[in-house]
Amino acid sequence: MSAAEDIVDEARQWWRTDIIDVHPGEIALRGYPIQELLGRVGFVDTIWLMLRGELPSSEEAALFEAALVASVDHGPQAPSIAIARMATTCGVPINGAMASAINVLGDVHGGPGQQCMEVYLAIDEELQRTGDLEEATRVVLQRQRDAGVVYVPGFGHRFHPLDPRTPRLLSLVDAAAAAGVIDGRFAAIGRAVEDAISAGRPQRIPMNVDGVTAVIYCELGFTPELGRGVFILARSVGILAHAAEQMTQGGRIKGPMPKSIGYTYTGPARRSVPIDGDERRSTS
Repeated sequence: MSAAEDIVDEARQWWRTDIIDVHPGEIALRGYPIQELLGRVGFVDTIWLMLRGELPSSEEAALFEAALVASVDHGPQAPSIAIARMATTCGVPINGAMASAINVLGDVHGGPGQQCMEVYLAIDEELQRTGDLEEATRVVLQRQRDAGVVYVPGFGHRFHPLDPRTPRLLSLVDAAAAAGVIDGRFAAIGRAVEDAISAGRPQRIPMNVDGVTAVIYCELGFTPELGRGVFILARSVGILAHAAEQMTQGGRIKGPMPKSIGYTYTGPARRSVPIDGDERRSTS
């Protein structure tokens, strides 16, 4: 090839994707013509197709969808939702409000599902080596403690004594395992973690929605990074709904609390500014 042809070929190779093929009058997602997907394939199936490369079975899609629905919203007290609503009252358009909210879904508020998946996968790896689930769980949890991790992500809840989403999702996982859709080993791992961290305590530390959706995403073969991504995708629906509702309700520059409640000041008591310049310099 000539030098010019080499440059053109390099430019064509600059971005490469297996996801979409677009030409004038043609669009294909993972090889499927878009017009054949429309009206035949649901949105949840399309998410799976885009992320995984193939269409899911109807049973896989149903379990995946249940996990997504469980993560849609958790009320205005959730920081991401509150931020979306506050941003709206500051005159930010819908995309800005959604972006502001999504940007706080980091390791603390938004990351525990991914972190829990990483724990489950570590236990699964240890289990393949030892063949003993209880021992594998003990080893990985001790490794977490040795690394300074003070709590196991995906367990316990600051608001719910028992997360109402967990029993229902676990029952769907068990049904899918019984039907052979998944093998159920991550459900066993999740329950083993709950047993281990609850041992010797007066009350159990139950699995929360992050823990049970981590079970589902591991069972379905998602990576931890995709686990966080699909959580954010699901929560975006709640963020959108709250931002749109706040636009309808109106309001202007609403902070996190009503002005009548105020906040707690912890700085110095009121004091006078020194008049003498030398005195002021002597304290610097």
